[in-house]
Amino acid sequence: MSFGREESVIEEMTAAENSIHKTSRWSLNGMTALVTGGTRGIGHAIVEDLCGFGATVHTCSRNQAELDKCLAEWRSKGFLVSGSVCDISSQPQRENLIQEVTSIFNGKLNIYVNNVGVNYRKPTIEYGAEEYSQIMTVNLDSAYHLCQLAYPLLKSSGMGSIVLISSIAGVVSLGTGSVYAACKAAINQLTKYLACEWAKDNIRSNCVVPATTNTPLVEHLLRNKKYVEEMLCRTPLGRIAEPQEVSSLVVYLCLPAASYITGQVVLVDGGLSVNGFQPSMTIT
Repeated sequence: MSFGREESVIEEMTAAENSIHKTSRWSLNGMTALVTGGTRGIGHAIVEDLCGFGATVHTCSRNQAELDKCLAEWRSKGFLVSGSVCDISSQPQRENLIQEVTSIFNGKLNIYVNNVGVNYRKPTIEYGAEEYSQIMTVNLDSAYHLCQLAYPLLKSSGMGSIVLISSIAGVVSLGTGSVYAACKAAINQLTKYLACEWAKDNIRSNCVVPATTNTPLVEHLLRNKKYVEEMLCRTPLGRIAEPQEVSSLVVYLCLPAASYITGQVVLVDGGLSVNGFQPSMTIT
């Protein structure tokens, strides 16, 4: 073989290795994921995006018919998705969910996305004990418990990633109700603690913080023209987010390309949280 030919072969091999490296950094092929509440809104978009990058996903819903419809839809697209009926507010059902995930994924889980949420918007003095308990249980207690349950599976994978879905209500006041806001602020801080505590186990923890997003959870608000106008006048991008604009960040944080990102609380809010007073007139 001539010297020139050897150089050519080496260059071809290097290019091939670089291509494989780039592909693997931006792929979830061979990885497994659990997404809670994956049949609607942001959760549905997350499931589809994870599958689109090659992950095998398990999700859950309280509604069997809704779950079956989504699973059939995903199968028609060639996505590898399984599902369970699970009421996240129930501790035994959370434990059953993780047992099923353990069985399906042979004791290893690469990605856990906590997405389920519920809210009742009221003045602070009007919340009853039952409403307070339900909001706390669904939004915070279940997230905390599922992180505990998922921990050994994430550790066993050798490369685990947790993404908790929070809300801008946990960062600034948006009139969502103090109980919901407190839950989401706690989720933001939980993210940081898990990132520090579980880094030694190769588990990263990050938090995605959407502003108002076009989902069934807030569709009643989006029918209120005055509310939408007030929201948009404070949002530099001037529109409501779509679920896919949130899910794209979630998936990025799960990719090997994001392997040095942990403990971050990242806002997807169209600039709302950084918007000060922007007068329409010229001030001299």
